[in-house]
Amino acid sequence: MFKFVACILALVAFIGAVAASPASVPQARAQSGPTGFNITSLGLNGSGCPPGTAIYTLSSDKSAVTITFSKYFAQVGPTIPIAENRKNCQMTLGVRVPPGFTFGIANVDYRGYYQLDDKVTAAQQSVYYFQGKLQQATARSALTGRIDGAYYTYRDTFDLATTVLSPCGANSVLNIASDVRTSNSANKAGSGYISTDSTDASLTQIFNFQWQKC
Repeated sequence: MFKFVACILALVAFIGAVAASPASVPQARAQSGPTGFNITSLGLNGSGCPPGTAIYTLSSDKSAVTITFSKYFAQVGPTIPIAENRKNCQMTLGVRVPPGFTFGIANVDYRGYYQLDDKVTAAQQSVYYFQGKLQQATARSALTGRIDGAYYTYRDTFDLATTVLSPCGANSVLNIASDVRTSNSANKAGSGYISTDSTDASLTQIFNFQWQKC
């Protein structure tokens, strides 16, 4: 049985693109959003974040949120039920946007742990969209074993040309639909494991966050 290692990330982090690396991602200097901006609510739902298994903390100015999971992992192996091969979590952030402003996702960091036998694969995917808007942004990363065990950091990043923007000067809901999955289709005797132990979603990064007047 693989161990799940949980760690709480710094409160002020990132919203953005996917880069798979065991090394930590350097933080940018944080800056508050426009006066009147606020995170008003946060909801969690899914097989990777059932009730009582995830906690979240808002920063003092409510511009950043840290979510820590204890059950967000997928695993595969000869004796592991197929239902354990994929887990998901739907995150919904209520946001208040002041008149005359819109914002887009800059970057989100995911950190966790993975261990894969030869030819066993693992993947993580996130889809970002604002409620009531058709435009979506998708980021995905994949890993292939053999990997004897390592921590990972994934960063989802978007620029102004491709980002999903909130409605102008209106309250909205930012949805982040994420999942982790494992497969041993190329090595039926192999086992694998991937966990996401926390997600930092900061809406106020000075270089990466994208506020616009509208």
